[in-house]
Amino acid sequence: MSSILTNNSSMVALETLRNINRNLESVQNEISTGKKVASAKDNASIWAISTVMSTDVASFEQISSSLNKGSATVGVARAASEQITGLLQDMKNLIVDAQQDLNDSDRATIQADVDAIRSTITNIVNGAQMNGQNLLKGTDNLKVLASLDRDTAGDTAAAFINVSRVDLTTTGAQDVADKVAADAGYLSTSDSTSTSDEAKTNTDGGYLSLSGVTSDLTASGGSATYTLKGGAIAANDKFTVNVGGTDFTYTAQDGDTINDVANGLAALVTTADGTSAITNYDDVTVTEATDPLSDDATIAFAADSGETLAVTEASTASTSEQSQIDENDSVAVTIKGGSIAAGDTFTVSGVTYTAADGDTVNDVATGLKTLLDAESITNLDVTVTEASDAATDDATLTLTATGGDAVVSIADLNAQNAAVAAGGLGALSSLSVATASDATAALSSIETLLDKAITAATTFGSAQKQIEGQTEFVQNLVDSMKSGIGSMVDADIEAASAKLQALQVQQQLGVQALSIANSAPQTLLSLFR
Repeated sequence: MSSILTNNSSMVALETLRNINRNLESVQNEISTGKKVASAKDNASIWAISTVMSTDVASFEQISSSLNKGSATVGVARAASEQITGLLQDMKNLIVDAQQDLNDSDRATIQADVDAIRSTITNIVNGAQMNGQNLLKGTDNLKVLASLDRDTAGDTAAAFINVSRVDLTTTGAQDVADKVAADAGYLSTSDSTSTSDEAKTNTDGGYLSLSGVTSDLTASGGSATYTLKGGAIAANDKFTVNVGGTDFTYTAQDGDTINDVANGLAALVTTADGTSAITNYDDVTVTEATDPLSDDATIAFAADSGETLAVTEASTASTSEQSQIDENDSVAVTIKGGSIAAGDTFTVSGVTYTAADGDTVNDVATGLKTLLDAESITNLDVTVTEASDAATDDATLTLTATGGDAVVSIADLNAQNAAVAAGGLGALSSLSVATASDATAALSSIETLLDKAITAATTFGSAQKQIEGQTEFVQNLVDSMKSGIGSMVDADIEAASAKLQALQVQQQLGVQALSIANSAPQTLLSLFR
């Protein structure tokens, strides 16, 4: 049946032409982009996989750059180690020459050459850096990014090649030493504190107690015994006994123990011949402490036979000298500006701050304030004035007594430089051929130093070879991943070209078919002629 309202042939031809045009558009996109999967709508799963792989490729290309930088850094250390090895061999030759029976002038000439080589080695070690990394100094390993490991769950983790540093510095060992006025971090003050005597308590070292006395008298023919509690005492501690109505006071000296105090008090009461003018006094017996820091010492004053000895208990006293800042006074402690080292120590009023790596004098001032605050010293207020430029300017720690006197000592004000271990080639700093015995010792030492340099060169050589092998692997991996991505998303241009031509022909035929179908209703007009 023919209809002038519905043209089924035209609709079929139109749908066919639409499909041809869609396919033609897809083929043209493949040819223009070179990809058969250019976006997620083309093939979601393939696009997701290829995108993840593309990000990995970009990451591995960055890793390749990291490996190249790591190889260069290790290469610098290897080359420097090899050159140092050669210089140490030259030094060994000089030391071998010094084994002969030489005059002082010849030895001085050889020593000058040895010193020149040592200076050259020092310069090489200091200059053997790449991008700020020097593998001939320090102890921390160099971590070179080598790979990104992806597990089955899709999680990634960085993998590294660790390159051990080998210390070839020539600095000799340095012991802990007090800082001098020119040193960064030196502590100083132009202020002073006052002193007072504070009675010891029964838990303090040197606390003095009395026994064997009733109403300030000994028993007939008996003894009065003073006991000094075991423990540390300090210079200027004072100890007072009263025998025969007279006070005798001993002031401790630096380094004294309670045994020294006991003997000192006994000596004050007696004369050189062991006698005394004190009424009814017979003699004194000192029992020293086996360990003055833990055991007690005693002093026993004996009365004459049948007599009592006057010993005044109220006069018994033991005090320690106390340093204090008077109320409303302050002490300003200056911390000299400059570069300080990790391990440097700073002591104020019994608290010690140890500098950490990277600390400045401002950190020292703040650290000391924190420690002093933690001591909860009555009436003490601590403030910090930071240096504007810690590399050149001083920081200030101010201790102020508010609301009363504050017990603070500045007698122990001290700053010390940390001990410095000898460098790997530190023995070079004292290597000498000035005498025959020195030359013999130097020959033994140079062998050890030469072994260290050779070990360093081989260590860096092995590490560099490992890094270069990993670099080659990463490059091959990137190439393989790029090839895999291409096989998934790249268009087959030959097939696309053939398909394009076929679709273009189909498009022409589709247009013609649609034209014929659209003209079919026109034939119905002939029925009405």
